[in-house]
Amino acid sequence: MKVSVIVPTYNERENLPELFERISEALRDYDYEIVVVDDDSPDETWKLAQELSEKYNVRVIRRTEEKGLSSAVIRGFKEASGDVFVVMDADLQHPPEVIPSLLKEIEKGADIAVASRYVPGGRVKNWYWYRKLVSKGAIMLGRLALPKIRNVRDPVSGFFALRRGVVEKAELNPVGFKILLEVLIKGNYKRVVEVPFTFGLRRAGESKLSGRTMFNYIRHLYRLMRWEGELDRLLKFSLVGLSGVLVNEGFLWAFVHLSWDKYIANIPATELAILNNFLWNDIWTFRDLRKRPLLQRLLSFHAAALTGALFQWLVYAILVWIGMHYLLANLVGIVLSFVVRFIFNRHVTWG
Repeated sequence: MKVSVIVPTYNERENLPELFERISEALRDYDYEIVVVDDDSPDETWKLAQELSEKYNVRVIRRTEEKGLSSAVIRGFKEASGDVFVVMDADLQHPPEVIPSLLKEIEKGADIAVASRYVPGGRVKNWYWYRKLVSKGAIMLGRLALPKIRNVRDPVSGFFALRRGVVEKAELNPVGFKILLEVLIKGNYKRVVEVPFTFGLRRAGESKLSGRTMFNYIRHLYRLMRWEGELDRLLKFSLVGLSGVLVNEGFLWAFVHLSWDKYIANIPATELAILNNFLWNDIWTFRDLRKRPLLQRLLSFHAAALTGALFQWLVYAILVWIGMHYLLANLVGIVLSFVVRFIFNRHVTWG
């Protein structure tokens, strides 16, 4: 099994000697190559990598027109000759000593082995609380938006190994830094394993994190949701919800005109709207995801409706209490309740 270690670089010159030495020591029992994909670094990282190739098994790809970490990794996939690819940063926050553990999981049958900060045994060194919050918030958002990755604890890790076949025919087209997210959605694989590791401190150079990172992450999630069909599903759920409003209003009007009490009439009208929404979501929105028995799906859908209603009321009460106009507060509650109900139904009722 030949291993290709793909290292995207930009101004990482100071880290290369130690990085190459540690990779070589970690992989002394493997047939391996180091593929450096450099974005024409002003500090001439590419030039030092070429010089070090006399001592280490290094191939250097210098890109003068393209830029970006993810596109650099994809270029590495295309140029690498190994049976297994390992992707890692050059800043030594990804310890090369973890690579053999990733490869052992591949040898045991995993298609993708992720070095994870968020499984038992994994951790992050010396991050401020707000950076941890942003990181975990981004992961939670990704797992909610893309159910395919909901069982992966660290789907945005930049340190992972995979079999060549996972990406060989995949149409990868990522935005920003999160290439693993793209692979997990578009790659050809069956089994993912996470290996704990400690995300270390940068030794030299500067962090590539900027204000654009989160924007690019949201844009990436949006594109992957479109690719997965989740945006179409959200649109269908919205249209079904609108039909439920019409059913609710129509039956309420009919019951009242049949001389029913206005308060009592609202109960069957609401239930008929829920049944309408369940029917159309079951045969249209989530048709491809029906796994649980019909009665379980129906009861779960009712639970989602109740959860959404309670959440809507809670948001409404809090916003009115802090001074927001009651109509605007109600509108915010409706919108957030819709999101909660969609997530609940996507992950539970038809999960």
